[in-house]
Amino acid sequence: MTLSDTQRPKGQAPTAAASSRPAVFVDGAAGTTGLGIGERLALQNDVAVKSIAEEKRKDAGAKRALMEEVDLVILCLPDDAAKETVALIDSMGPAAPKILDASTAFRVAGDWTYGFPELTPDQADKIRVARKVSNPGCYPTGAVALLRPLVDAGLVPVDYPVTINAVSGYSGGGKSMITRFEDAAAPAFELYGLGFEHKHVPETQAYANLARRPIFVPSVGNYRQGMLVSVPLHLDTLPGKPDGADLHAALAKRYAGSAYVSVMPLDNAAAKSGKIEPEALNETNRLELYVFASAKYPQALLVARLDNLGKGASGAAVQNMRLMLGFAD
Repeated sequence: MTLSDTQRPKGQAPTAAASSRPAVFVDGAAGTTGLGIGERLALQNDVAVKSIAEEKRKDAGAKRALMEEVDLVILCLPDDAAKETVALIDSMGPAAPKILDASTAFRVAGDWTYGFPELTPDQADKIRVARKVSNPGCYPTGAVALLRPLVDAGLVPVDYPVTINAVSGYSGGGKSMITRFEDAAAPAFELYGLGFEHKHVPETQAYANLARRPIFVPSVGNYRQGMLVSVPLHLDTLPGKPDGADLHAALAKRYAGSAYVSVMPLDNAAAKSGKIEPEALNETNRLELYVFASAKYPQALLVARLDNLGKGASGAAVQNMRLMLGFAD
């Protein structure tokens, strides 16, 4: 398993916070995201991980006592349980730890900081000083990474009729979906969320800075993990009629120097072969962004590739955790 890219970068000295071993509690450590976070934290030696006995996991008093001993709590819980635990932490006053929530409960809440450090040039600094951070969803990570720089640059209007297509491995669908696929009770591929009410749409719209609600078409393939998020564009309907190089330049400018987000060259291997697969970044915290533009037609396709359990969940959580605890990104 290659999880080393979620550790402190090689040669980087720890801050004072790191030398005193800040403590972290992962609430919901047995779930898919929690297990991924645990695997990554096991590779780090500058964070102390606290745990609670299984029989006391739902004991509010025991949980509160543990949370008073830690610097940060990572919530890997269903939305309702996350809200209950946040209410408990809010009642702790000065003893309350920082919170990093991996549910969808607070992703568009005004008093929470969005945990995509690459969102804007100052987003990582906002995460560093925040007490409450919402970890992004896997699909929005790819979609927002592609769209936000283009909207900010004026290449894509805020009211543009955006369509987002995506495919993920089944591990992103929770226990029931995982069981269905691993018990061979699921098809090779399926579209879902066809009622236009997928929980990731509000988050995507908000952080891509879109005034018009995008159409989001998710799908799942019969493989465990790995994700492709794609956005088709008619270039002749965009202001100034940009070409692929213009789109690529805007993305490259936004993510220049990023440790985890790479804007791939226009003449990349996928462009030459005419195909791209979703599993190449599995077990990493990396995110690759592609611009495929037609030389014949005024059309382009933006594609993000990531591990839905990495940069789309556990990897992003550890990246945010380190920022919140005072480590460099």
